[in-house]
Amino acid sequence: MLHLPRISIFTPYYNMIKPLFLIALTCHFSTSWAQQVQNDATAPLHLMKPQYKTPYGVPRAEDVKATMDRVKNYLEATTFAELDETGKALKRGDYRLTSYEWGVTYSAMLRAGELTGDASYTKYAADRMLFLARQAPKFKAWLEKGEKIDPLMQQVVCPAALDDAGAICCAMIKLKQPALSEQIERYYDYIANKQYRYKDGQFARMRPVANTVWLDDMFMGIPALALHGNMDEALRQFNLFHEKMWVHEKRLYRHGWVESQQDSYRPSFFWGRANGWALLTACELLDIDQNPTIMRAFKEHLSGLLPLQDFDGAWHQLLDNNQTYLETSCTAIYCYCLAHAINKGWIEPEPYIGQTLLAWNYVNDHVNGKGQVEGTCVGTGLAFDPAFYAYRPVNNFAAHGYGPVIWAGAEIYKLVSTLCLKLNDSAIHYYPVDPATDEPIFYIEQ
Repeated sequence: MLHLPRISIFTPYYNMIKPLFLIALTCHFSTSWAQQVQNDATAPLHLMKPQYKTPYGVPRAEDVKATMDRVKNYLEATTFAELDETGKALKRGDYRLTSYEWGVTYSAMLRAGELTGDASYTKYAADRMLFLARQAPKFKAWLEKGEKIDPLMQQVVCPAALDDAGAICCAMIKLKQPALSEQIERYYDYIANKQYRYKDGQFARMRPVANTVWLDDMFMGIPALALHGNMDEALRQFNLFHEKMWVHEKRLYRHGWVESQQDSYRPSFFWGRANGWALLTACELLDIDQNPTIMRAFKEHLSGLLPLQDFDGAWHQLLDNNQTYLETSCTAIYCYCLAHAINKGWIEPEPYIGQTLLAWNYVNDHVNGKGQVEGTCVGTGLAFDPAFYAYRPVNNFAAHGYGPVIWAGAEIYKLVSTLCLKLNDSAIHYYPVDPATDEPIFYIEQ
């Protein structure tokens, strides 16, 4: 047998590393022992921190406002209420002051100013809408002389679609400025008298094929009718859309309907943002008149939407297909409608509060450092196949996300400033009294 010498050239090195080896061995067994004793009998395992992808919990009002301010400041810096150097066109920024998306943004800014008390939000909307109204007569005169005018101002002085007129008309009515009256009437005249309609009188389009009904047009046309005082026609239009577009089995609205779809089977695609426009339409009508038919439709729609919320807080591009991506603008709209309904007392805070705040936390997580909204689907036409919707791009410059985020933020700011919301067993809950004082604090907006 070969015997190695007791002392070799490696002995000094062994003596150096031996203490480190013993320490490592001790740590290993200590860790193993600690893992063994962290069991149900020795540790409160229910207090372990979940690995949430979207932040979970009740946001602070000041943090909600900070996110809103970041978006507003970005928009103030990139959307100009002025003409370009020629004096013949609007100065171009990141977004179009005359689009329906910006009509939504104006309404959202007005609501944000009302709920936060920050007049800069109201000023943002007022400055731009009054600017457009002041410029309209000049551009109208040029058009009547046969001159070619800025296409953005053509939408203002000669609207040719509900997209041109409806959302901005609503915001202008809400601002309640006499200087806007002429422009309001120009928009309203198009909506009430010039928009193409199906044979039963419903708003319709001649694209992509003849006599197509788009769910989007609920919001683009109906609230303006109601705000202008024509509630009977608004309700009639709402019922016509509901008859054609509502799918009872899903408790959702299909995006499109065409005249040829008279058989029992109709291909239906439940696009997230279009369902948002429908839910938002109900909110706008209920703000004017809590009609039982509209209230029932609103709550039934919520009952279809809420089970489809992803556990990260958002809804999918195609609502009933979780292989499609999570989309920010529809999530912000649903968040707004839920929070608005709670603030107005249309629905009780519990059990809706958890999903409402989860939606806001997702939206908040998708506002970047510049104040841009991420994850918003770009403008979308109408189709009867899933690939069209599933592969629509998202873009930070998709204007559809900005108004809904401001709108949602304003209502969440009000909600968390007003209600007693606490974590109980790590979950969000609403309490009608403050547990610390036993004082009732639930406030319903009148």
